[in-house]
Amino acid sequence: MRNESQEIPQKGGHMGGPRGGPMGPMNRPVDKARNFKETFKRLLGYLKPRRLRLLIVLLFAILSTVFSIFSPRVMGMATTSLFEDLMQKYNQVPGAAVDFAYISNILLILAGLYILSAIFSYIQQFIMAGVAQETVYDMRQDVNSKLARLPLKFYDARTHGDILSRVTNDIDNIATTLQQSLTQLITATVTLAGILIMMLTISPWLTLIFATVLPLSGLITKAVARRSQGYFAAQQRELGLLNGHVEEMYTGHQIVKAFGREADSIKKFNAINDQHYEAAWKAQFVSGLIMPLLSFINNIGYVMVCVIGGIFVSNGTVTIGNLQAFLQYSRQFTRPIVQTANIINIIQSTIASAERVFEILDETEEIPDDINSKTITAPRGDVSFNNVRFSYLADVPLIEDMNIDVKQGQTIAIVGPTGAGKTTLVNLLLRFYEIDAGRITVDGVDIRDLKRSNLRSLFGMVLQDTWLFNGTIRDNIAYGRLGASHEEVVRAAQAAHADHFIRTLPDGYDTILNEEASNISQGQKQLLTIARAILADPAILILDEATSNVDTRTEAYIQKAMLALMKKRTSFVIAHRLSTIRDADLILVMNEGRIIEQGTHQELLDLQGFYADLYNSQFEGGNQGELTA
Repeated sequence: MRNESQEIPQKGGHMGGPRGGPMGPMNRPVDKARNFKETFKRLLGYLKPRRLRLLIVLLFAILSTVFSIFSPRVMGMATTSLFEDLMQKYNQVPGAAVDFAYISNILLILAGLYILSAIFSYIQQFIMAGVAQETVYDMRQDVNSKLARLPLKFYDARTHGDILSRVTNDIDNIATTLQQSLTQLITATVTLAGILIMMLTISPWLTLIFATVLPLSGLITKAVARRSQGYFAAQQRELGLLNGHVEEMYTGHQIVKAFGREADSIKKFNAINDQHYEAAWKAQFVSGLIMPLLSFINNIGYVMVCVIGGIFVSNGTVTIGNLQAFLQYSRQFTRPIVQTANIINIIQSTIASAERVFEILDETEEIPDDINSKTITAPRGDVSFNNVRFSYLADVPLIEDMNIDVKQGQTIAIVGPTGAGKTTLVNLLLRFYEIDAGRITVDGVDIRDLKRSNLRSLFGMVLQDTWLFNGTIRDNIAYGRLGASHEEVVRAAQAAHADHFIRTLPDGYDTILNEEASNISQGQKQLLTIARAILADPAILILDEATSNVDTRTEAYIQKAMLALMKKRTSFVIAHRLSTIRDADLILVMNEGRIIEQGTHQELLDLQGFYADLYNSQFEGGNQGELTA
């Protein structure tokens, strides 16, 4: 979803730059790293292989800045020569004339300095761009490789948006800082030091007079910053509330309209928007005071330098050209100070971004496959749980002492209320989570002794929540088996009763599904995932109410196709509609991580227990059983 803060009309205020807020040391609260020193050292580790090019960048940045710093001094020489020649003519000194040759040479030197400065600046920016992109390229490679090795519990514990933000926004933040801010910090530091040296060589006294206003500038900056930070923090907080409300209302706009709550939604939006406006207005107003105040203080210093400098010129202590150069330097002096403060602020945010990226790289990975891991080349589909214990949290047991023995070709249905452990059982089978104790075997082999890739290739999954990617229908079905031919894809679609609707689409099997596959219906999505599972031809099937999103007639066709697919294959069916599992070889009734009942459909009904209550409530009370199971 797009950032609504950029689309909703506001009363006023700055909505924030690409780095998460208005830029500048005064313009936003800074995200700070918890361990700046260690994170900075680790980031330098990525730059270490490119240290030679970094030294070249440093050298060229210094040369570029030095050449530009000398320019006012050289220009002052031309001004002094022109002034002295004109004074001689005014005083009618015999032979007095303007030395145009000397001034022309000065202008040529100036042009050369500017050209050299531009060349060195371009070269260092060009090299730094390559260094920055190579560095973040390596970081992206490391993060992508790490994400592939992280266990499922990592993804379960975090929102997808947070992970995506770290992989994209935070790494982009690092790239921008390396490419721009790092060289700017070098040039700003060199400029500041160079200007100070040049001012001292012209006149230490004028430098001392100019320096008297600097502490006052610092005090004003600090005072305004302290007051504006609170307002900017409030602005960001209100902006977050505003974005959250807009996203919530747009996502659920049908529900809002259905219940006639548009007026309430607009009222709440206006209230939050007004609060954001107040905070943003105050933040911008207070932070906007700094430049006028600094300009006022600097102008006082500028006037003092002009007056006293004029006296020095009249006394012959300072030449008029050097005074002109000094005034230029005094005007330039505050720019690198503000720029340095701005960059330091950005670097703090960048180190915080790097820390967030390194947090992913430091996550505990899946237990690696043993070097002597086994593979099952001719799977039968026997599955056994022996005294299995598992918990997501150490002090909150979920599955305790679970024992199941499933033979090839059996259909095992798993029922129970929400949170009973049905999906957890599947996660343990596929080794998405490691068990705390006991043993799970496939064809007599402990799954911990199998290569994960081999283990997971034994299973085919059709889940209630469909997953299709942006691509053709053919590619989405062929995802089930590497190298599948078009004819095999078509046969799988026919078996899943998807071929007919696919051929009615304008481009047939070449129809492109968009990012959310919203250009086909929910039922059609499910048919494609079933076709994918059929094509995979696995030894063991995992079905999570695979036909829940299709109409009754289509469901009947799919049930036939699924029965054909399940023949001679071990199948685990997570059931919500109990009517679909009457023919299961074994039904496991789970509650609070335990198997409280097991048997065939008729055996469980005869027990008159938990399963019987669920089954009877479904048929006697409408959908009650479906919701509970």
